[in-house]
Amino acid sequence: MTKFATIVVSVLMLHAGASKQAQTTPPGTVTATFVLAQQTGAVHKHAASGTLADVVLWLTPVEGPLPPPVPKSNLRLVQKNKEFTPHLLVVPAGSSVEFPNLDPFYHNVFSLFDGKRFDLGLYEAGSTRTVRFDREGISYIFCNIHPEMAAVIVVLRSPYYGISAADGSVSLHDVPPGRYRVHVWGEQLKLAPDNDAQQIVEVSPYASLGQLSLVVSPNALANHKNKFGEDYAPVLNPRY
Repeated sequence: MTKFATIVVSVLMLHAGASKQAQTTPPGTVTATFVLAQQTGAVHKHAASGTLADVVLWLTPVEGPLPPPVPKSNLRLVQKNKEFTPHLLVVPAGSSVEFPNLDPFYHNVFSLFDGKRFDLGLYEAGSTRTVRFDREGISYIFCNIHPEMAAVIVVLRSPYYGISAADGSVSLHDVPPGRYRVHVWGEQLKLAPDNDAQQIVEVSPYASLGQLSLVVSPNALANHKNKFGEDYAPVLNPRY
């Protein structure tokens, strides 16, 4: 049976004028700082065991539309030493990501999950493939040859997003005041099913405090299959 741990997200809104980036923050916007902490009984432990690092947090307005996403350029998910670097990449919808092979052997990058579904096929050392991530979703990235290779690309329509630091904090800059729904994603996190009402926060020029409850879920990247839905074949030559 899977054991679940309670996670608390403390939501702290800071006025833009109080932030370190006040001189570059557009007028009328807010820097919203979120601090993640793990709850053990009555004790809160910030970023316990690294669980709360590399968590993606983003906002969507309760009323009114999102501004159109602005695709980024020069995004890369490098394959080297049988690893993807970076392991986690967050991109606006419509962005293209390059997948350069810097290893001295073949790779076959693919994703068959909720986000962008693709199969780049075999490609040799020194070559590159490119994928355009045109819709919002979570893409789990694997190599069909090397089961130890795994990465995640999170594609968002919202421009109000960030990734938590080692201390569990994440700051979202240039957020217009208003009511927002908070979305959180992590490899081992998911929102508790009964806390929908707690996901709404008020972003304003005045400090405010709220909480969100989450639970730890199994790692979605563990024990994955190859692109045919089968177990990986035994490694005959570990050099490749």
